[in-house]
Amino acid sequence: MVFSWKQEVVVASEEQDVPLNAVRAFVTIARERSVTGAAAALGTTQSSISRHLAVLEDYLGASLFERRGRSSDLSDYGRLFANAVTESLDTICFTARRMRRRNTADVNRLIVRTSLSTFATHVLIPHLSEFSKEMGGATVDVVTSLAMPSASDRFDVLVTRDLHIAEPGDHWEIYREQLICVGSPTHLKSKGLASIRSIPILSTTSRPDILPTWLRGMDMTVNDIVGGARVDHHYLALPAAMTGKCLLVAPEIVVAQCLQDGFLKAVSGTRTPSGMHYRAYALDRSSNPELARAFCRWLARLCRGMSSGETP
Repeated sequence: MVFSWKQEVVVASEEQDVPLNAVRAFVTIARERSVTGAAAALGTTQSSISRHLAVLEDYLGASLFERRGRSSDLSDYGRLFANAVTESLDTICFTARRMRRRNTADVNRLIVRTSLSTFATHVLIPHLSEFSKEMGGATVDVVTSLAMPSASDRFDVLVTRDLHIAEPGDHWEIYREQLICVGSPTHLKSKGLASIRSIPILSTTSRPDILPTWLRGMDMTVNDIVGGARVDHHYLALPAAMTGKCLLVAPEIVVAQCLQDGFLKAVSGTRTPSGMHYRAYALDRSSNPELARAFCRWLARLCRGMSSGETP
């Protein structure tokens, strides 16, 4: 009977829930190297951290720290346990923060973040009213940033060409970039392809890849063109191309509206793919996940329509 009773106690002990708060406190102590530091990091008291540590040691049946004078170091067992659980706990916390949905009373509002400022200026923002009307008056806030998104950044949709996100979410390929050479209709007139050998071509420091990529696609070298001025971004280069005696190689979708309105003219035979893909990501942690996905689908349709427009 005694043996049977002891056996039942062991089984019950093994079935106890893992004290996860205590594990988190222990990992923080190990990282901060002190109970005081752990208490400060977790915003609680030293006595609370000590109680968590006692609970965990009781659960594990082993000491996690060895006291040496006034300091405490991880025991061999504590070091093994810390190495085993720290990375997993960090992953859980990081994933939970990324997938956390904001509580908001504004259920018809999105924050769209993009690393493509010229795309936002010439493609996205001019058409946002169409999406708003389609979705019953939805409000879209647009922010631009070249920085890699972090788990604490607030946004619902990411539109980008060069950034990637690891957090859960759906994504759409919205545009396969095509490059094209454009210039002022006044200066191009009927010169055609010959103009690229006589009129200076602007370059942009934000996209140093464009001109070399376009030249390779055209089977040309820098010796075949006249180098022009250099500006930071395409949104600065576009007015120069519209009004000055110069050419610009740019993503076709960025200049599509200017071509349609007659502010720019494309040089015939200069369209070539860059190999870059534009994508839209709808984050799972968005407070409006369905609206975020609807926006990505709408943006994909918009880009398809603009890129299929008739340009020379």
